[in-house]
Amino acid sequence: MDQTRYTILDPTKIEDRSFEIITEELGHLSIPEPEASVVKRVIHTTADFEYGRITEIHPEAIASGRAALAKGCTVYCDTNMIVAGANKRVLKNLGCEILTYVDNAEVAAEAKAAGITRSIVGINKAAADEKTAIYVIGNAPTALVRISELIESGQIKPALVIGVPVGFVGAAESKEIIKKTGVPYVVTNGRKGGSTVAVAILNAIMYGLKRD
Repeated sequence: MDQTRYTILDPTKIEDRSFEIITEELGHLSIPEPEASVVKRVIHTTADFEYGRITEIHPEAIASGRAALAKGCTVYCDTNMIVAGANKRVLKNLGCEILTYVDNAEVAAEAKAAGITRSIVGINKAAADEKTAIYVIGNAPTALVRISELIESGQIKPALVIGVPVGFVGAAESKEIIKKTGVPYVVTNGRKGGSTVAVAILNAIMYGLKRD
């Protein structure tokens, strides 16, 4: 291996330098902490600085999410990718559980019979568990809309909703709907988002709690 071709080989130094670059290039936006740590991790994941402009964080979102995590809550996600990407070691140390019902056989059968998405049925199932305090949505706008309906009807009151579904049909609109519910939220306004963005936000909030 020709080591001269590599700028940096140490993974820790690569990440540290990456965040230094992100901080330098985000300087003009003057994002305060702890919100900046969330935005920077999203940009680190995507290499897309537009997230510095489109990421919107409710004033109580980070504190509320960290408080729920510190109590050992259940985190519900709409994709297996989010479950896979979340830092399990930190979650375990906090006494938290992370899960999704998107591939649950009973959920799939119920969704098919009712003619609705598995994401909606999964949200209904998660909402029935009082330990579910955080919802992380990176793919399905229908999941975000269903969460909004359950909030509006008084059936749930999440500590935090991370709502960053990606796409051209309903994604942007669903984010506007969740913002109107009044619960603490983190969204990426517009079409951009996805599971990698969602898990970056969740991990950033957890890492901050670990440091505190």
